[in-house]
Amino acid sequence: MKHPPSFLRLLLALFIGAVAALGAAAQDGQVSSVPSSGPPTADYAIGPGDTLQVFVFGHPDLSVTVQVRPDGRVTTPLIEDMECVGKTSTQLARDMEKVLSEFVRTPQVNVIVQQAIGTFANQIRVLGQVTKPGAVPYREPMTLLDVIIEAGGLTKFAAGNKAKLVRTVDGRSQETRVRLADLVNRGKLDKNVVMRPGDVVIVPEAVF
Repeated sequence: MKHPPSFLRLLLALFIGAVAALGAAAQDGQVSSVPSSGPPTADYAIGPGDTLQVFVFGHPDLSVTVQVRPDGRVTTPLIEDMECVGKTSTQLARDMEKVLSEFVRTPQVNVIVQQAIGTFANQIRVLGQVTKPGAVPYREPMTLLDVIIEAGGLTKFAAGNKAKLVRTVDGRSQETRVRLADLVNRGKLDKNVVMRPGDVVIVPEAVF
C-alpha cells in the first residue's frame, strides 16, 4: 500500500519531533540514551522472526538462509523442526551438527544472525489495522510513535483512537486506551507513550 506524500511528510515530522522530545528527556535524566546499534553479541538469544544464515562447511547444498518461525523452530536441509528460540548462534550450530552427524562426517556448522528481532520478551507486537502487522524489535528508548512508524502507519480502515496497549505488569495483563489517530494524523505528541519490551498494540477496524 502506497501512502500519499503528505502522510509520509507528517510521519517524518512527527518522528523528528518525538526524537527531539526524547533527546531532551534523556538530558534531564528521564530516559536512558539510545544504545549503539550493531550486530548481535555472542550471547544474543535467538527469537521468533530472526533471519539466520546457516553455513555447513564443504556442503553448499546444506547452507541456507532461513527465518525462525513463530513456533520458534527452523527447518533446513536434513534438519526438520529444530528448536532455536532462546539459544545462542553457537548453541544452535552445535545442535545442528549433532543432527547432521547422522548424514555427514564431522559436520562443521556456523550460524549467523543476519536480522535480529529478539525473543518474545524483547519484542513489541502490533496487531490489526497497520500496514505491516507483526513483531517490532524493542530498542531503548522507544515510543508508541516509533512502533507505528516501524509498522508502516495506520491503514485507512483503522479506528486509531480506539487502539489498545496491552502490557504485563507483575504477571497481570493491563489494557490502556491509546489515541493513535490523534497522535499520527493530528500530530498530538502528548498522546505518545513510552513503550516497554513485551508490549502489544492492537488497532481495531473502524465500523462504517
